[in-house]
Amino acid sequence: MINRIMLLALGILRRTLQNKPRFFALLGAPVFQPLLTWIGQVEAWEVYLKASRDCPAYQRFLSDQHAPAIRRAKDLSLLPATTKENYVNKYSLEDRCYGGRIPSKGVVIDESSGSSGTPNNWVRGPAERNSVKAIIQLSYALRFEQGDFLILNCFALGPWATGMNVSMSLVDVGIMKSIGPDKAKLENAIKLFGPRYRYLINGYPPFIKNFVDTTSLDLSQYELHLVVGGEGMSEGLRGYFGKWFKSVFSSYGASDLEINIGAETQFTVALRQLCWKNATTSQILFSREDPPMIFQYNPLDYIIERSPEGELVFTIARLANIAPKIRYNLHDRGGVWRHADLKQKLSELGIDADSMAKDMASFPILYVSGRNDLSVPFFGCKVFPTDLDHIIHQDARLAKHLNSFQIQNVEDAQFNRLLYLHLEQGEGSTETLGDLHDVFYDGLARVNQDFREITKMITPQHVRVTLYPYGTGPFASRDIRVKSRYVS
Repeated sequence: MINRIMLLALGILRRTLQNKPRFFALLGAPVFQPLLTWIGQVEAWEVYLKASRDCPAYQRFLSDQHAPAIRRAKDLSLLPATTKENYVNKYSLEDRCYGGRIPSKGVVIDESSGSSGTPNNWVRGPAERNSVKAIIQLSYALRFEQGDFLILNCFALGPWATGMNVSMSLVDVGIMKSIGPDKAKLENAIKLFGPRYRYLINGYPPFIKNFVDTTSLDLSQYELHLVVGGEGMSEGLRGYFGKWFKSVFSSYGASDLEINIGAETQFTVALRQLCWKNATTSQILFSREDPPMIFQYNPLDYIIERSPEGELVFTIARLANIAPKIRYNLHDRGGVWRHADLKQKLSELGIDADSMAKDMASFPILYVSGRNDLSVPFFGCKVFPTDLDHIIHQDARLAKHLNSFQIQNVEDAQFNRLLYLHLEQGEGSTETLGDLHDVFYDGLARVNQDFREITKMITPQHVRVTLYPYGTGPFASRDIRVKSRYVS
């Protein structure tokens, strides 16, 4: 009975926070962080108890995995992690819902983009959609103190999770026009409404880059703001976007879980730019010279752990969701910092965190280095899409005249391992870029410390760079509705 009363009280508190941005901002104070974390852990524990009792798939999963019996919230980390392979693909959509059935009303079924394989479907009920809507609106209110935007949503629409959720969530806070990833429609919308509006454009980074590179509009006439998602973004690309956009923020999420789990803030952007300029600081904080994406998240809603393999494990701490997500591993690499611990480490490095951003909240830090299944192994190192993104956007000419790329590990007829870098020229670009081999070979050695080490055992001829006209070769037949594929 006491637990029921406590959970009811926590539910009321959550709804209050989600609808009161100013109140939520106050909870960013350091003194509240242990309480918020404790509340999240209690609710995650209740989700586990309910799932182990009422969710057929999770019941069988615990049995199949010989999971230990746990009796305390702090022991959740002892449970086996669920993944797409051992849970989503193994049990039916219905069995992954409470009661083994999809409710007959109020349900939306989203589809993942399929960027890492076959698309999957995800069931979301009205309570979950309302929670996601509140989180997105809250993030919007905290990022943009002065609203009144014409919001142009260029994420993929239809069954894909991100685009539809963005449109449904932000329609109440601005003028919404849902466009999808269509450059002509985006250009026409801006031309139609003109410079008297402030614009907030939402979309995938490659789509936005292609738009600014090819549009006939003089974008300097407009006040543009940008929110991107779906994949990582280098600081070089943020700087490139800064030529046209007054602000550039990224969000982190996944159709497997929820969109907007983490959001960039002024503090995380400043921290990432600091690490981008100082590889030593990045190495100390994140164990890599090239900084990861860095976000802050709400510990009331999400319990985020780091596995021994360095992968992120998520639990959504909400009982109202139709299908529980307990210790779900996306195979994204990264980790978390308590804000107080990060601030202390920065202080040890002689950096005053309080001076990095105004109105800094003390919510925990989530950092993401990319997906394990989107890296290419090569001579014992891993080459990531963010490595090539970094090289391209440190060179103004490449940034303007390259549209996309793919990385491929190939074994030739003599069983030699070769790294193929396929580059796509920008749409309409006739620029002669010349031989780009050294640019990318030397660039990989600069931005990827493991690649730098293997240059002692390979020759430059092990890396092959090919430039293709726009929309040809491996870039033909792309589907603009889904995220770009960077690994062949």
